Amino acid sequence: MHSWQMLELKQEFKYFESPIPEPDESEVIVKVAGCGVCHTDLSFWHSGVKTKHSLPLTLGHEISGIVIAGPSEWMGKKVIIPAVLPCGECELCKKGISNICQNQKMPGNDFDGGFASHVKVPYRYLCTVPEGALKNHSLEELAVIADAISTPYQVIKKACLEPGDLAIVIGVGGVGIYGAQIAKIFGAKVLAIDINDAKLNIAKSNGADAVLNSSGLDIKAVKDKVKLVCKELGASRYGWKIFEFSGTKSGQELAYNLLTFASTLSIVGFTMDKLELRLSNLMAFDAKVIGTWGCMPELYPEVVDLVSTGKLNVKDFVELFPLSKINEVFKNTLEHKYVKRSIMVPDY
Repeated sequence: MHSWQMLELKQEFKYFESPIPEPDESEVIVKVAGCGVCHTDLSFWHSGVKTKHSLPLTLGHEISGIVIAGPSEWMGKKVIIPAVLPCGECELCKKGISNICQNQKMPGNDFDGGFASHVKVPYRYLCTVPEGALKNHSLEELAVIADAISTPYQVIKKACLEPGDLAIVIGVGGVGIYGAQIAKIFGAKVLAIDINDAKLNIAKSNGADAVLNSSGLDIKAVKDKVKLVCKELGASRYGWKIFEFSGTKSGQELAYNLLTFASTLSIVGFTMDKLELRLSNLMAFDAKVIGTWGCMPELYPEVVDLVSTGKLNVKDFVELFPLSKINEVFKNTLEHKYVKRSIMVPDY
């Protein structure tokens, strides 16, 4: 087995070779097709966020591949490995919120992940990939379903987005671009906000009804422009559904300040920065702020179906790189040099 392991924070990944492990009765071995690079990986690698498993560790939780060892019924199946693997038995799992199972296991956090040629995982919640999903996409490209697509899908459902709602998507990078697409699929009027015109142009070409570059604008100016867009789109001035994907302090401050009557703010992006907020706004607007963590494995087939039926485009928003270039790709990702989601593909 070939893998790239993180030995210390803020250090380059080091290459290792080791025997392919033996799965136990609840596990399979998946030959990795592709593994996406996520902001969470950058947080582990660069920002001091600790992994649950002690270092050294192979990162990567956005994984697609083919089962090569395990129970006969799984052999040869093409699969997506959910980024959050719940226990299925605890109180939270039984309440239908398995994504926050406190016994959950996450590839690249609790155990060695997908920046490798093979990965050993529990098979209970693997999501099979039907041939229909592969008509226009490769299995490598579909790795992003494991997080970048399934996470916004879950939060959009949690926000109870309805046809005709104004969906404000802040940050249309590797995750937010799928949030914008999914919001449009759900029938919303979508406004994409970012500071990168290239990303906004991609969003505009893929379902966003309007775009807004917030660079250099203060919060009041942005809010005035959002109100104008809302009027032009014929959306209600109430009940805005705001989705914060940027994972930046400025993005989260903007998102909170866009709250209006009966709004719902969904926090998806991650940052260690702290904000100063007036919580009384929630009271005055009768608004809601919700979080999200990963996606329940039960929802993955719904996401795959969006791809299979051609409603959701993945191919145009990902870029494949050989896994041997991982140090270069991580550095460039940290420096925001890519517009598309990077997927590492084993090249051994």
